[in-house]
Amino acid sequence: MVIKEILSQAKQRDASDAHIVCVLPPILRIHGSLVKLTEFGDITPDLSKKILTEILNSEQKERLAEQKALDFSYAIPNIGRFRCSYFYQRGSLAGAFRLISHEIQTIEELGLPPQIKEFAEYPRGLVLVTGPTGSGKSTTLASIIDIINRNRSVNIITIEDPIEYLFQHKKSIISQREVLSDARSFKEALRFILREDPDVIMVGEMRDLETISSALTAAETGHLVFSTLHTQDAPQTIDRIIDIFPTHQQRQIRTQLAGTLKAVLVQQLVPNIKNDGRAVASELMFVNNAIGNMIRESKAHQIYSAIQAGGKNGMTTMDMSLVGLLKEGKITRETAIDRAHNREELNRLIND
Repeated sequence: MVIKEILSQAKQRDASDAHIVCVLPPILRIHGSLVKLTEFGDITPDLSKKILTEILNSEQKERLAEQKALDFSYAIPNIGRFRCSYFYQRGSLAGAFRLISHEIQTIEELGLPPQIKEFAEYPRGLVLVTGPTGSGKSTTLASIIDIINRNRSVNIITIEDPIEYLFQHKKSIISQREVLSDARSFKEALRFILREDPDVIMVGEMRDLETISSALTAAETGHLVFSTLHTQDAPQTIDRIIDIFPTHQQRQIRTQLAGTLKAVLVQQLVPNIKNDGRAVASELMFVNNAIGNMIRESKAHQIYSAIQAGGKNGMTTMDMSLVGLLKEGKITRETAIDRAHNREELNRLIND
């Protein structure tokens, strides 16, 4: 199969993603840069349809024909597992493949703040990992779930679309449910999850009002809930959750969120100084009394200052993290400035 050859190349060349888009050669994303596999030639619409659909079963083909898009996981023996996303563009089928590591990396290996190990110790509440697509949110969640799995005797249930990392039962029971295969949707799975006696719930992504509402309720009723959002900083994360609800419900949601949210980790991957890999820059907010009041009183714009002031408690802004990577010699000044949220603030931190 041509697709297996392309994905084998992705694995061998340490790519994070592979893309099939007409009319171009297959393209790999290696350390953030796009690299063409010219040896395969340009992928025509007919060839794209042939090589992409040959790995689908009949049910997946039906879903793709009906919805014009498809997310699923795919494994190649001795090569690896991939998160696959099919879609149509200009009438031709295209595909994006994310390589999923067999090994669940530790917090230290990922280069994340050691304070986030605390997430795995919380008895209840909501923890969010946010950032742009491809920033490693799923990898971070897998690392945290693995800490719980190894150290606590609890019942963990994940809801994913699709399942990425495969967990083994360790000290915990762990059940992984895949949307469409094991449940019709995130919101349908969450509707029944409280009857399944969970202690820890991981929701792959909070996509809509019903999913967010169910996650908040689960956290409020004594469960530890992890999920992700595509947001760029902690204040934006708060606003995104509240704004998805109708105006007449927002006061109640602010109160609910202030009482259940424990922490927000925002992350992005940036090119390292040698440009042969990437480093993780992260913003970390723990919800203390002051930040809880800001959420409750609709003062999310003040949260950034509270994070800056919370350094002694392990909190850090994205710009503080970028400056830390710069001073450790892991990234260039140009990269830090390019990825900064506030360039003026970043320059002040560099010069302090």
